[in-house]
Amino acid sequence: MKEVFVMAYVISDDCISCGACAEVCPVSCISEGDGKYEINPDECISCGSCAATCPVSAPSEE
Repeated sequence: MKEVFVMAYVISDDCISCGACAEVCPVSCISEGDGKYEINPDECISCGSCAATCPVSAPSEE
């Protein structure tokens, strides 16, 4: 059986803390951190909703 690894998204320092990503996350794994939003890698399902919504393209695959 072949293992498949899901890579969690991460939010870069380009984040402007608008919260758009947190609003669209289907598993609610994005929260406001120190100066930018953060993604909990243990809960992220790598769906890409955050990246598609972000106005500054801060979320990306790790």
